[in-house]
Amino acid sequence: MRRSLILTVAAAVSMVLLAMLVPMAILLRDYALEDRLASAALEVQATESVVSGAGDDDGDVAVYVARINAGSETLTTVLYPGNRSDIGPQPGEDERVLQARETGQARVDDVDGGAQILVPVSLGGSSGTPATTPVVRVFVPEPGLTSGPTTLAYLVLAGLGLVLLLGALLIADRVGRSFVQPIGRLATWTQDLGDRRTPAPEPSGPREVRELGEVLQRLVGRIELLLAREREAVSDLSHRLRTPITALRLRIEGLPDPDERARLSDDLDRLQVMVDHVVGEARRSEREGVVAGTPAVGLLAGRAAFWAPLAEDQGRPFAVSAPDGPEVPVHASEPDLVALVDVLLDNVFTHTPEGSAVAMSVAPREDGGLVLTVDDAGPGFPPDLDVVRRGESGADSTGLGLAIAHRTATESGGVLVVGPSPSGGGRVTVELGPPA
Repeated sequence: MRRSLILTVAAAVSMVLLAMLVPMAILLRDYALEDRLASAALEVQATESVVSGAGDDDGDVAVYVARINAGSETLTTVLYPGNRSDIGPQPGEDERVLQARETGQARVDDVDGGAQILVPVSLGGSSGTPATTPVVRVFVPEPGLTSGPTTLAYLVLAGLGLVLLLGALLIADRVGRSFVQPIGRLATWTQDLGDRRTPAPEPSGPREVRELGEVLQRLVGRIELLLAREREAVSDLSHRLRTPITALRLRIEGLPDPDERARLSDDLDRLQVMVDHVVGEARRSEREGVVAGTPAVGLLAGRAAFWAPLAEDQGRPFAVSAPDGPEVPVHASEPDLVALVDVLLDNVFTHTPEGSAVAMSVAPREDGGLVLTVDDAGPGFPPDLDVVRRGESGADSTGLGLAIAHRTATESGGVLVVGPSPSGGGRVTVELGPPA
């Protein structure tokens, strides 16, 4: 916007300057020519006096003409009729000279390259006839770009035009900045919406930009209010469900049939997990904001170490590898990363026999982010089963575990892939993208 405004102003001002300066330059040239013609008129009078006083003596006239032509930009020539030779740098007659001689009247004509003054000279007495009247011709060349005062005037005009253009561009830049900077602050703030460390910018700039900022702030306030009410409603729902779930659990524990009691307890546990998951998802925006970014290498490796004592109790070889060096941020919140590791390792510890080896590795991703890989030496994943689809599982579970991991991967800009491990068990590869 700022660049477009500057280019537009530059084009408009350039056209205005051309429309103004070109006529002024032409006027300056005409004024310079008029000034030369005025000076040439004085030369004509002096030359007329010399020619009139010299009579038939061409020597004095030739000396005088040579002298005035040597120190002037104008060219003075005395044109004699008949067989008498012309004196000056432009000999020869034309129709204009003949008319001036016959009429006895001076004239000024425009010719190629400038103008000329023709003045017939009366010699007096009986010799003052048109057939014997000499004509003084003074050629005044048109002022050029390199002619003294004209050059200075052109330079002044060009400098004035340049100053006006630069001033207009400076004003356009200031005006554009008054628009662009407040809009840039609004754009930065909108990109960081949800991050409570970024306060809303104070409305500034032109009236339209201030109104836009105020509208955006009101809109964000309404959205935050709606989200807060939604989270409160979900939290209230979870609390309301806890009482009937507890009552159901007590009634289930009072059933006489152990098999029926175990089956209903498992169903109730799954219901409890689903309710907790719904509440956790409702509070996601409260935890991470809109733009999540977390240094993940140490966090993932540290969470894997949390499971090491359980692996030791079950006699499982447990290997964890992570890259050394600087941290690598990923587009996910810390609670989601913790839940990701817990889901993947819980699946291994729950659905593979004790003593089965497990390995977890963290490696940088080529396009930024990380690749998390979990291998086990268990029976592997069931064939022809979409383990990332909610509610489906091949091991009598809720089917939410890998679905949660899959969503964490895709929302970060990555992907989740399941397949066989080198040891014949299962492998889960989670790619986590970098922060937006």
